[in-house]
Amino acid sequence: MSQEPVSNVPEWSVSELSGALRRTLEDAYGHVRVRAELGKVTVHGSGHVYLDLKDDKSCLAGVIWRGAASKIRFRPEMGMEVIATGKITTFPGQSKYQLIIDTLEPAGVGALLAQIEERKRRLAAEGLFDDARKQLLPYLPAVIGVVTSPTGAVIRDILHRLADRFPRHVIVWPVRVQGDTCAAEVTAAIRGFNALPEEGPIPRPDLLIVARGGGSIEDLWGFNDEAVVRAAADSHIPLISAVGHETDWTLIDYAADRRAPTPTGAAEMAVPVRSDLLLAAADLGRRVLAALHRHLDRRKADLRSAARALPGPEDLLALPRQRLDLSGGKLVHALAANSRKHDARLAETARRLARLSPQARLAGMRAKLDGLGLRLAAAQGANLRAERQRILHQRERLAALARRGDNAAASLVARRRERLERIGERPRRAMAAALDGGRQALERRAQLLVSYDYKQVLRRGYALVHGPDGHLVREAAQVAGGMALEIQFADGSVKAVAGDAGRARPRAKPAPVQQGSLFGG
Repeated sequence: MSQEPVSNVPEWSVSELSGALRRTLEDAYGHVRVRAELGKVTVHGSGHVYLDLKDDKSCLAGVIWRGAASKIRFRPEMGMEVIATGKITTFPGQSKYQLIIDTLEPAGVGALLAQIEERKRRLAAEGLFDDARKQLLPYLPAVIGVVTSPTGAVIRDILHRLADRFPRHVIVWPVRVQGDTCAAEVTAAIRGFNALPEEGPIPRPDLLIVARGGGSIEDLWGFNDEAVVRAAADSHIPLISAVGHETDWTLIDYAADRRAPTPTGAAEMAVPVRSDLLLAAADLGRRVLAALHRHLDRRKADLRSAARALPGPEDLLALPRQRLDLSGGKLVHALAANSRKHDARLAETARRLARLSPQARLAGMRAKLDGLGLRLAAAQGANLRAERQRILHQRERLAALARRGDNAAASLVARRRERLERIGERPRRAMAAALDGGRQALERRAQLLVSYDYKQVLRRGYALVHGPDGHLVREAAQVAGGMALEIQFADGSVKAVAGDAGRARPRAKPAPVQQGSLFGG
């Protein structure tokens, strides 16, 4: 009997070994600070962030729980150099170790600037910063939409400057101007203003101002977000960017239609100075009135000069009056000459009409008609004589043809009658032969049908037994005692009741079958 080998090495379960490794790792590396480049970054639907920390040789898995992720002031992206602070632990479910990150910060301002430059080059290549996309600002917008924090000094400066220059209707869309949700809120505000209907309950702005005070690059990071830049570039409402101080540049400044150095400068760009406009309008009014007076004076002088150059009424009518007198003198002679000319033309027309009068034309037509009547009578007599000769000739030909046709027709009729009699005899003979053959076949089938009729068998002394359900009983084993039966003979049927089944009965002298028991007793 074999014996199992004995070992003094302790046995661990998988969970026990995983727990021991986890405690060892956490005790040795309780709190670490790691400088690395971000690899794959995944934001889970639960709010947790899963990422890879790597250098040129190794890769370390990292996790940022939702509470810590909400405190990060920038969005982690692949390729960003960061400093992660947290503790090393294990994940037994996959047999790997990972860094639970408490804080995550860029590895210096240089890394953020490099990321901004890379994003700027990529968006510029798409054409989002082209001057051709930029819109002109309205000269005097009726409604101005402001995207900023409602509690800061920025909105007060904008409202105060607008009130000084030209009071306008202002709609404020409150947003956070720094922090993790800044970019999403600013994007939603720009797109929300653009989505307002023209004639809706909330007036649609004619101009947008995105404003924030100064700060560090981390504070202004939300305005470098790609979503904010795309929203500013897609805005159909002209947009002024006023983020930070004059030296602070963010990516929204390149996508906006205009960049203001400060929020106050944005208000100055948005509207003109009302008092300056009033003074300019008054000055233009005075200039227009003076120009109108000068124009009227020039027109009056031109009218007086033209009136002096015009001739008097007598001078204007003298020449037409002279032409009228000359024409009146020539009119008498012209009328007489015209009358003579028309008389001559009328006489010529009368002579032509006399030749074409209806009486003359009627006389000519009557003479022509008389001649045609004589010719018609002669032609009719000649035609009548010719037609009479032709009819006599045709009559003689028809008489000769009739004599020849009588003999030929009689012979043809005799031949056709004889042939018809021969043809009529053949169907009668064929029909008689067919009927005789059919009759013989029918008689043979009738004899065969009679031989197959079961009643012929019954007439020879056999009978059919039917059970209570009407089915034919073929074996004695199918009959039980007391079963109602029906026995069919050649000349009719009788009812019967079966006696005890299976008992042998002595053969007796046949007796007439009566309705009742089949086997007697």
